[in-house]
Amino acid sequence: MLKRAFDIVSSVFGLLLLSPVFIIVVIWIKLDSKGPVFYKQVRVGKNNIDFKILKFRSMRQDADKGSLITIGGRDPRVTQSGYYIRKYKLDELPQLINVLKGDMSIVGPRPEVRRYVDLYTEEQKRVLSVQPGITDIASIKYRNENELLENAVDPDKIYIESIMPDKLKHNLEYIDKQSFLFDLKLIAQTIKEIIIN
Repeated sequence: MLKRAFDIVSSVFGLLLLSPVFIIVVIWIKLDSKGPVFYKQVRVGKNNIDFKILKFRSMRQDADKGSLITIGGRDPRVTQSGYYIRKYKLDELPQLINVLKGDMSIVGPRPEVRRYVDLYTEEQKRVLSVQPGITDIASIKYRNENELLENAVDPDKIYIESIMPDKLKHNLEYIDKQSFLFDLKLIAQTIKEIIIN
């Protein structure tokens, strides 16, 4: 109950406080490229139930019909505004709406697409027992994941065989250690990483 109450208060406060940023980003996206302002993608949430995650669109329209992995700064699908929107994690801000709706939490394992979830082992599927979140241990560690995959011959293979298992290990660690104070610590670490980098 405390976690959900915190999510509601935080998402409402965040949406109000960041409303000027939302307006600026919306205008920037509309001026920079054709297409909708928001990008919706089906992700897998708690109890293995699909939901649509919201992001500010940072790529050209229909760019996700190819690879699901974005490859560093050289990915030609990323728009000019999208490069900076992704760099400073502004694309994630609409997920506050997902939090308010109850699809997500502020802190929790990042939700994956069905294609990758179908590869989980039984132990790894335990991450689906909690609400997915905007930030967590793995998302802090892999904040620059795109750059890590930039020079990979087969980014999808590297992600599936190396990065995804490590992320899931951290996700399970979060589930075992989760508490309100731990969530606050992760939020503080996330803000610090965004400011520093």
